[in-house]
Amino acid sequence: MEGPIPDIKKWVVLYPAYINTKKTIAEGRRICVEKACENPTCVEIGDCCGYLKLRFAVEIDKVYPRDFMQRGRVRVLLKAEDGTLCNPAISSRKELMLRVAELVPRHPGRTKKQEPVSTVSTGASKSGKGGRKKR
Repeated sequence: MEGPIPDIKKWVVLYPAYINTKKTIAEGRRICVEKACENPTCVEIGDCCGYLKLRFAVEIDKVYPRDFMQRGRVRVLLKAEDGTLCNPAISSRKELMLRVAELVPRHPGRTKKQEPVSTVSTGASKSGKGGRKKR
C-alpha cells in the first residue's frame, strides 16, 4: 500500500462547513439546504467516506478560513493515480458532498448523542418553569 504523505495534497478537501445547514452560502455552504445536514464533524465525515469505500485522512490541525472556530477537515481520494474512480458511484466533489450529507444524520454516534440532549433539555425546562410557578 502506498504511503498517503506524497499524494495527500492532491486529494479532495471537505470542510464541515460545506455541508452544514447552519451556514449560508456566504459562510461556506456548497450544497442546497434541503440536502445538507446539521453541524457535521470531521470524524462523522471521515466515517461516511470510509462507509463509501473511499480512502480519507482527517486533518484536525487545519481550520476553514471563513469559520476559524471549527477545527478540522477531511481529505478524500476520489481518483486513483491512473485516473480511475475509487468508487464508481461518486464521480465528482459535489456528488461526494451530497452523499456524505445524506449519510451523516444516520451516523451511529449522532443518533445516540441527539436523543439524550433533547429529552434532558425539554425535561429540565418544563420542570424548572413548572416548579417555580407552583411554589
